[in-house]
Amino acid sequence: MSLNDPIANTFSKIMNSEKLGKGECLIKPVSNIIKTLLTLMNDRNYIGKFKEVVYSQGNYITVNLLGRINKCGVIKPRYAIKKDDFEKFEKRYLPARGFGILIVSTSKGIMTNEDAKEKGIGGRLIAYCY
Repeated sequence: MSLNDPIANTFSKIMNSEKLGKGECLIKPVSNIIKTLLTLMNDRNYIGKFKEVVYSQGNYITVNLLGRINKCGVIKPRYAIKKDDFEKFEKRYLPARGFGILIVSTSKGIMTNEDAKEKGIGGRLIAYCY
């Protein structure tokens, strides 16, 4: 079976596990982008530690959930955003100013909207979390 969007599947698994009050979540398939997104969420204390488990039938990631996510998801289509347009998309996807993060893919790597604003670069929106 082929997945259409592994990033969207990852975020919906995390969101569903959070709603059910589970302590951990298994994420399959594993990619470097998914690991980077989970690292950003871990740095902002939305999720706990995660680790990749090597398994003969394919690797998977176990994520410890802290119960701090109200909502998370991917942004489709992946809007191109200039360095001055973050405000518009923060109003659209986040509930309040300074509450939550937008995850942006830039030429300098994947980072949050605050880091991209600080560095003065734009990119493409990938996901949001609050």
